[in-house]
Amino acid sequence: MASPVPNSPVSISTAALSAEISATGAELVRLQDRTGADLLWDGNPAVWNGRSPLLFPIVGEVKGNRLKVAGKSYEIGRHGFARTSTFTLVRSDAASCTWRLESSEATRRQYPFEFRLDITYRIEGATLHMEAEVTNTGAAVMPASFGFHPALRWPLPYGKPRAAHEIVFERDEPAPIRRPIDGLLSAAQFATPVRDRHLLLRDDLFEEGALVWDTLASRSVLYGEAIRVDFPRMPHLGIWTKPGAGYVCIEPWQGHASPEGFDGELADKPGVIAITSGADERFAMSIAIER
Repeated sequence: MASPVPNSPVSISTAALSAEISATGAELVRLQDRTGADLLWDGNPAVWNGRSPLLFPIVGEVKGNRLKVAGKSYEIGRHGFARTSTFTLVRSDAASCTWRLESSEATRRQYPFEFRLDITYRIEGATLHMEAEVTNTGAAVMPASFGFHPALRWPLPYGKPRAAHEIVFERDEPAPIRRPIDGLLSAAQFATPVRDRHLLLRDDLFEEGALVWDTLASRSVLYGEAIRVDFPRMPHLGIWTKPGAGYVCIEPWQGHASPEGFDGELADKPGVIAITSGADERFAMSIAIER
């Protein structure tokens, strides 16, 4: 196949599924089934211009949009900088591609660590696999979080009415959820809206923002009786939309927004993991058509 133009989107496909990935943020910007029906939100900027941003090196917000490392403060926006950074295409073929972001002067102003972030998209049959590999290329222990944020169509293009869409969890989810309060994770807990593993989607669920599971039993959900989302090693989950919008985000995370009142070191932030010098951590999810 012809070599892709640098920084141009890359398309990958099988007979059952096709995807397009942008160099900006290494973001999945299109996902279509074998008939060409769109499964991913279109990024309408009048509603929300995201489609499937990648969250690194933080998930959510830190207090005052400033993180602390060794007593020094660094300004960083919600969900970090990966989603707005330009990635370099490392390799691609008909059904897969890998993109890379490396630490730079610009990233060190927000996050004072040396890293390499590789994002691989791979289609097998009717399943899209997404994997992030975060490598600590520096000498210091590197605290980090990572999250996926795909916005799937609500309703899906399979004839089921919007009001009948639900998310079915792999396991019972009796633990309470949390809510964002001014961008931070609420200290208060709220009764789970999941009933017998089923979450019926309603706009009023999201009037106060995302639903956040910081204690989660499941590592898989079924959406709209058609799309299975698997996230085998991701211990946290957000589900979010803007009320009335044509999407729902199913967001597997390692980490979450800073809890209300937390103003400590990044390394001590709940949900953050420590990556030692020369080591790497991998984060993965998949989206599969099951119909």
